[in-house]
Amino acid sequence: MGKIDLPSDIFGLEMNNDLVRQVVSAYLANKRKVIAHTKDRGEVSGGGKKPWRQKGTGRARHGSIRSPLWKGGGVTFGPTKERNFSKKINKKVKRKALFMSLSSKVRDKEIVLIDKIELDEVKTKKMLGIINNLKEKIGKDLKKGVLIVQPGSDRNISLSSRNIQKTKVIRADNLNLLEVLSYKYLLILSPEETIKLIEKKYEI
Repeated sequence: MGKIDLPSDIFGLEMNNDLVRQVVSAYLANKRKVIAHTKDRGEVSGGGKKPWRQKGTGRARHGSIRSPLWKGGGVTFGPTKERNFSKKINKKVKRKALFMSLSSKVRDKEIVLIDKIELDEVKTKKMLGIINNLKEKIGKDLKKGVLIVQPGSDRNISLSSRNIQKTKVIRADNLNLLEVLSYKYLLILSPEETIKLIEKKYEI
């Protein structure tokens, strides 16, 4: 491990909680799946025939058993799958919120920079050992939650980490606000290369 200068455009911004909250809300809304759905009178089965004649029965007039007034009929103003919860958010606002969260991690000393992690095989036990060794060296318990950011795709690291609780591996070009806020620590591998990829993606 050595020293590296972090670009202030990414890691030196002041926090704006309202802006970050707005972007998080948009992320969650766009991930939301519409599950609840009720059938209206055009979707329920049956009711092709008038239940009884219009006059002469002494009963109220009805044209179809699909009516919301009938048991088993359609539902009026119920939830449907056509609802759209998605929210649009400005690209620059999304980028700024991400950089604010990264800056906050730096101020709280929750970012760890490591040159590389070498695994010659897929082994959860070895990856867990690396995380435990880091706790002894840097004094931070990564078991509290760590997002490992790598410049490319390392299959051994990804597969060795997937069964470790509160641990996730992500590529630098897939980094997003929701992932950063979901984990206490950010472990950046090959920091110079990783930061260059972030700068390239967001055109810094």
